[in-house]
This record gives sequence, C-alpha cells and structure tokens, in this order.
Amino acid sequence: MTGIPQKPGNLYKWFDPRFRKLGSWAFILNRITGLGLTLYLFLHLIMLGKLAQGPEAYDGFVAFAKNPVILVAELFVVAAGFIHGLNGIRIALTSFGIGGGRQKQLFLVFMSIAAAAIIFFAIKMLAH
Repeated sequence: MTGIPQKPGNLYKWFDPRFRKLGSWAFILNRITGLGLTLYLFLHLIMLGKLAQGPEAYDGFVAFAKNPVILVAELFVVAAGFIHGLNGIRIALTSFGIGGGRQKQLFLVFMSIAAAAIIFFAIKMLAH
C-alpha cells in the first residue's frame, strides 16, 4: 500500500515523531522550510508593494520592521534559507551519484553548517 494508515484509529501515526528515521526528518524539514520560504516570498512581494504607495508608507513599514518580533521572524527566514538550501545541495549531490551511500553523514554535516551559519547570523542580527 501507500503508507497511508488504513484504519481511522491509526491516523495518529502520521504525527508520531518517535519512530521516524533521519531521512524522514530531512524530507519533512525540506518541505516545511520550502513552504515557509514560499509564504515569505508572497509576504515580501506585498511589502515591496509599499514602495509604490510612497515614502510615508514605506517609512512606516521600516519602523514596523524594527520590532523585535519581526527581527525574530527574519531570523526564521534566514534559518529556513540555510536549511532548505543546504539540504537541497545534499539532495542534488546524491542525485548525481555523489555521496549516495553517505546520505546520513551528508545531512548531518550540512545541517551542522546551517546551524553554525544561523547562530552567526542570529548574533549579528540581534546585536543591533
């Protein structure tokens, strides 16, 4: 079958993280970050539309963007970009036959690089 729970009572297994393998986590992480970045793209385009409304509207947005909640949201966008991008590089490498037998190790290395980059950017972004 397709992996879809056949009994209605087994639906919880879809959301049970306990028995997932690292490959499943990599897939889920890639999908979530991809959806998040797509949502951000639409929000970004809407905010760029503020430019067309004149300097006052744009200045108001810039003042709003300095809110700490927005800064943390921007950090999430940066984090999603690093995670999604580096996971995508891992997928591309294995698709071309590079490191196919070492996908776990590649995932851990790339996610370690992403974590280091996220921490670096968090320090830089939130220090101002």
